[in-house]
Amino acid sequence: MRKIGLLSDTHAYWDDKYAQYFGECDEIWHAGDIGSEEVAQRLATLKPLRAVYGNIDGQNLRLEYPKVAHFQVEDIKVMMTHIGGYPGRYNPEIRKELFDTRPDLFIAGHSHILKVAYDQTLQCLHINPGAAGKSGFHLKRTLIRFVIEGDKVHDLEVIELGNR
Repeated sequence: MRKIGLLSDTHAYWDDKYAQYFGECDEIWHAGDIGSEEVAQRLATLKPLRAVYGNIDGQNLRLEYPKVAHFQVEDIKVMMTHIGGYPGRYNPEIRKELFDTRPDLFIAGHSHILKVAYDQTLQCLHINPGAAGKSGFHLKRTLIRFVIEGDKVHDLEVIELGNR
């Protein structure tokens, strides 16, 4: 069993609530637009960090993290990228890779819109954690926690961090 903390679109903004809410997690995943090496380092000091770079991330973050990450946790195959779209409207740049690899869990950020949806076609859970930072049009800053146990994703929690 692994407890995962998921966030996206921090845009170089640090909130001490990240440490509070991710304290009991086993890993932290960041779905891009980290915004600064400092935010990535601070998250990585809390828990092991898996991240992808986003469209605003500079060269150093792009050298450190991939555009698309594929990994497995327990029996769940995960694909994570920043600009991924969502069921029915996937980003054309990653659509083929998504359909070729057929992950059990597909994570994307970028839209600043929190969304959890099941894609019947891919038989894949899609999660966008919304935006945890203050840059953008979103009204509430959010992150997500969930548990992966065997081949199940459960106990998904949406956490509101406050207003943008």
